[in-house]
Amino acid sequence: MSYYKRSGQMDLTDRVAIETGLCRGESFKRIAKRIGRHPTTVAHEVLENRTYIKGTFFAGKDCRHARMCAVKNLCDESEDACNYRCKHCRGYDCTKMCNRYESVACHKPDKPPYVCNTCKDRKLCIKDKYVYSAPYADAAVSRRRSESRQGIRLTDEQKLFVDELVTRLVKKGQPLTHIYAEHEVEMPMSLRSLYNYIDAGELTIKNIDLRRKTSYKQRRKKAKGVSKGFANLKYREGRTYEDFESRMKYSALSVVEMDTVKGVRERGKRLLTMIFRDNSIMLMFLMPDGKAESVKKVFDFLEYGLGLERFYRLFPVILTDNGGEFKRPADLEHTDDLATRTDIYYCDPMASWQKPHIEKNHEFIRYVIPRGKSLNQYTQEDMTLLMNHINSTRRPGLGNKAPYELINEDDEDMWALFSLLKMDLIPPDEVHLMPDLFKKNK
Repeated sequence: MSYYKRSGQMDLTDRVAIETGLCRGESFKRIAKRIGRHPTTVAHEVLENRTYIKGTFFAGKDCRHARMCAVKNLCDESEDACNYRCKHCRGYDCTKMCNRYESVACHKPDKPPYVCNTCKDRKLCIKDKYVYSAPYADAAVSRRRSESRQGIRLTDEQKLFVDELVTRLVKKGQPLTHIYAEHEVEMPMSLRSLYNYIDAGELTIKNIDLRRKTSYKQRRKKAKGVSKGFANLKYREGRTYEDFESRMKYSALSVVEMDTVKGVRERGKRLLTMIFRDNSIMLMFLMPDGKAESVKKVFDFLEYGLGLERFYRLFPVILTDNGGEFKRPADLEHTDDLATRTDIYYCDPMASWQKPHIEKNHEFIRYVIPRGKSLNQYTQEDMTLLMNHINSTRRPGLGNKAPYELINEDDEDMWALFSLLKMDLIPPDEVHLMPDLFKKNK
């Protein structure tokens, strides 16, 4: 029966057990049996990670005659050229040149247990010593592991391929996560290593070309509560975030987050956005203004195109903020015939983190339409194009898949929505998230 069942790298616990066994004078076999390793593994660990302590020899030479030695000119120089004794010379090692050299070094560490942990003369010994210390051994292993992973570990051909591929796709506005998800098989490194190579300046693109490296701002502190006056507003009655949490606690209904995106601080077109929490698919509707009537028209369009039953299955619960365009919940929740088509709930004020999916997804819109740029020049066809590129971007949180790729073939409701809004998957390498997107498609 084998007692050596453990595999993998040693940790500090194993090394403490080895040090303890060495100090007790135990054999490698007995130590190995205790920690479940093979004796050769223990022997290799001791040899590789023992600590060397240099001896305090006279003049730094481990020669038996060093203290009384007066030999000069072993380097064959003339007698007048050097007035120093060879044992003090820093240019040559006299122990390798003198035929009278007799080493007094201890050779016990050359054979098991390879260390001086149990030597009774260790405290007074001035010779070279080897000691096994668990903390020092563990630190040495960690240091070697770290050093072995530093620098770029690619061939010139691999580096050229990665540089050309990543640079070309980043210039299209594609996130590194999307690029890596599509080309993982071709990549000779991990995603983390790819970020490290860019950070070290090994590729053409730099950190400044990566939006997420430069664009994040410090998050605001979360609101600690809702003011009493705000909480009592009539349109929020029965529709607060607490009401939303209470309902979803025992419900399996899908949740859709809703918000609007402004261009500039002026009257003009607004963008109504909706995102399905289940699959991160975002819908985008260009409205002529930011009025409640315009939001209602979008709801009426979806209900008419999908049918009331299908609309309710797709949008059973909608979570939004407290913008003026959403303050007529009855118009959004009911049809003109007063039939229920959805339920609206509101986040707390100054608590955008309560609908994180859509807030996060808005960053993709800003890749193409920067803040401060008017939306008046765009059409719904432009927004549909942008929506398709965003929903075709692969993401780590979705298992390196794009939102569009998560739709089941038998999901008739979602495919009906795709048909109504002309939603289409963009090939991964053609995803473009830069301001020139609309120019390229005209």
